[in-house]
Amino acid sequence: MDLVSYEPWSVFQKMGRLYDDLNHRRFLDSRSVPRRWSPAVDVREQEGSFVIEADVPGVEAKDIEVTAEHGVLTIKAVRDSEKRKAADGYTIRERVQGSFYRRFSLPDNANGGAIEAASHDGVLVITVPKQEKAEPRRIPVA
Repeated sequence: MDLVSYEPWSVFQKMGRLYDDLNHRRFLDSRSVPRRWSPAVDVREQEGSFVIEADVPGVEAKDIEVTAEHGVLTIKAVRDSEKRKAADGYTIRERVQGSFYRRFSLPDNANGGAIEAASHDGVLVITVPKQEKAEPRRIPVA
């Protein structure tokens, strides 16, 4: 079974982003439109585990929260940038800041109690070990 991205409200988020973009473009140059961010994520299955790699440049490990509950793995993080003024000499600012979260449905054979996460050089690596699938047990009726 595959690890599947779970984002039930993504349609509403996309509509909100579209509305924000259209609204801001009336008043701002398109090069300075504020954007939200969501990191690129790779998910792969290995023999004994699932591995999730997320690009989180500029995010410190203390600002990342990984949780697993009821078969759903959630990644939350915040990337802040210091306040910059026009006097700092910026012509274009494309690096986005703010918070994000991503959710993934864990397969039945994922061991949610043994998940490990590490962040190094702007890449968050989450390892979800597999466990033996519980076989159905036949119960004799007396």
